[in-house]
Amino acid sequence: MAMKARVEAVLNVGLRIPSIMLLEVLYRWDVSSFFQKIQRSSLNNNPLFQYKYIALYLHYVGYILSLVLLTLPRQHLVQLYLYVLTALLLFAGHQLSRDYVRGELDSGYEGPLYLEPLSMNRFTTALIGQVVVCTLCSCVMQTKQIWLFSAHLLPLVARLCLVPLETIVFINRFAMIFTGLEVLYFIASNLLVPYNLAKTAYRELVQVVEVYGLLALGMSLWNQLVLPVLFMCFWLVLFALQIYTYFSTRDQPPSRERLLFLFLTSIAECCSTPYSLLGLVFTVSFVALGVLTLCKFYLQGYRAFMNDNAMHRGMTEGITLLILAVQTGLIELQVIHRAFLLSIILFVVVASILQSMLEIADPIVLALGASRDKSLWKHFRAVSLCLFLLVFPAYMAYMICQFFRMDFWLLIIISSSILTSLQVLGTLLIYILFMVEEFRKAPVENMDEVIYCVNGTYRLLEFLVAVCVVAYGVSETLFGEWTVMGSTIILVHSYYNVWLRAQLGWQSFLLRRDAVHKIQSMPTASALQLQQHNDICSICYQDMKSAVITPCSHFFHANCLKKWLYVQETCPLCHGQLKSQLQPTSFPGAIPQGTSPEAEQEQSEPQVEMDTEEGTQAKNTPPVTETSAEPELEMDLLSGSLEVQPKECDVAAESSADPPGDLDGDGSCSTSDVHSSSLTNDNPQLLSAC
Repeated sequence: MAMKARVEAVLNVGLRIPSIMLLEVLYRWDVSSFFQKIQRSSLNNNPLFQYKYIALYLHYVGYILSLVLLTLPRQHLVQLYLYVLTALLLFAGHQLSRDYVRGELDSGYEGPLYLEPLSMNRFTTALIGQVVVCTLCSCVMQTKQIWLFSAHLLPLVARLCLVPLETIVFINRFAMIFTGLEVLYFIASNLLVPYNLAKTAYRELVQVVEVYGLLALGMSLWNQLVLPVLFMCFWLVLFALQIYTYFSTRDQPPSRERLLFLFLTSIAECCSTPYSLLGLVFTVSFVALGVLTLCKFYLQGYRAFMNDNAMHRGMTEGITLLILAVQTGLIELQVIHRAFLLSIILFVVVASILQSMLEIADPIVLALGASRDKSLWKHFRAVSLCLFLLVFPAYMAYMICQFFRMDFWLLIIISSSILTSLQVLGTLLIYILFMVEEFRKAPVENMDEVIYCVNGTYRLLEFLVAVCVVAYGVSETLFGEWTVMGSTIILVHSYYNVWLRAQLGWQSFLLRRDAVHKIQSMPTASALQLQQHNDICSICYQDMKSAVITPCSHFFHANCLKKWLYVQETCPLCHGQLKSQLQPTSFPGAIPQGTSPEAEQEQSEPQVEMDTEEGTQAKNTPPVTETSAEPELEMDLLSGSLEVQPKECDVAAESSADPPGDLDGDGSCSTSDVHSSSLTNDNPQLLSAC
């Protein structure tokens, strides 16, 4: 079944290529010029010139037939080609019969065949050919009535019966007329088939449009006709014919420089019509898809095909080529000018492919550097591809500067190449930083700041390059030749590569600044609090030797929380809003950021004494029964508000939000909660506030 499906897919594409070839020929054929040449030649009295308008109508009929052949269903298309093949076989049988009769007339021998070896050889050859033709026609038409295709055997039978040669000529003509009548009868009997097909197709189209709409109809035809593959195969056939024609007319092999010129001129010859231009667009798309697929396979192996990105399918490169070709009027230029312009457009396409390769390689390289994968082969593949993307765009920019005169279009290509090299350089630097941190077996202090500085540096260089390109384009527009296309490109480049980059960079800077302010406004946990907390950072899952305390009483590493705040302004655990505060919040035992170690020790000592006294009081205090409902005042010291909380929590309280005095978040009062309550009882100002 798989093989049958593949054969049907190949037939679905291959059988439609002649229809596009016919459209190409009809588009290139200028009927008026053709008849003018006939008028200037000796064929002025040819009847074909007398029916000029009929030929014009036939020209448009050819367009219609080509479109019909292009849109026919595969089953009917195969059947049509079988009919055409049968007609060609019958014509071949007629040619064999005519050649045999002509050979017999030239020999003039009318005696028995077995007495003349040459006549016997001619007869045997013609008989074998006619039997093969009849058999093939019977197989193609799937019928056992082989006599329907045996009319061309009549001259051979007549010669075997020693019929005079003049009579054999008339028998051959009769066989030809009989075959022609058979063909006409077959056409007449199937004359209404195109009408029925058109009627059925129209009915189905109307139903599809009414139910699903025009867009669904277009997508269905696109998938059934496999237009990208079809136009790519058509263009490759056209390009191969162009190369074959060139080499078949040359005796000596061309030089290396001549080969490059031949390649460009052949491509220019094969994009002189809208159909061939579409073929080139789809061919470039598939070439880009192949390059990007090889890039992903080189980096990740077979795992690269599990998660396919729609943006890395070569569509961007093909659309870029089509837009540039339409805007510059590529198909209207002469071959030499078209080849020159096409070389510049192909440079743009190559720069786009390199940028897409970088978009594929960048996350893979960074993930490989951040992971602990010790496979040298994986690291070699990632680094080697990055080195290629670093060197090749720079070399391409150098070659453009060497062979072309600088203008705005070439400056865009050069700037794109330079930006690709800068981005690869930044990726490699970050990868090296990750590897250094891996070899040290310990986290590097302020690694996030270093990475931000590296990213910011090459982003700044990208911004400066974009500004230079815009400045050059504006100066060329003001003091040179002004064009609508150039002005549009400058506006688009200014918006996407200057304004948006500046806006994103400024927003990133503001986010980092706000994150630093939020971290500085939070209290730093003391050594005793870290010992009582006895937990790891819930962001990096590492032990906490130092931490900051959020307003919702959660402990995090300062650097880890700062990275989190770059993304969103909520607590990683409870998702409460972390608002920036002007003054650090007071917390029992918490030390404001910037406090010296001596002050930290002084603050921790009285805290220990207070905890000891509190423990003694707790031992001397009689336990409270569960039936007592006396509420206890607890201070939420992080928010600065007082709330009344029950000492024991019921089921309803567990289903609601945690109380402000509940620092553990489990519905019960922890040691720090009791400590907070004792502080409120010992502080007269807080009691007066109650």
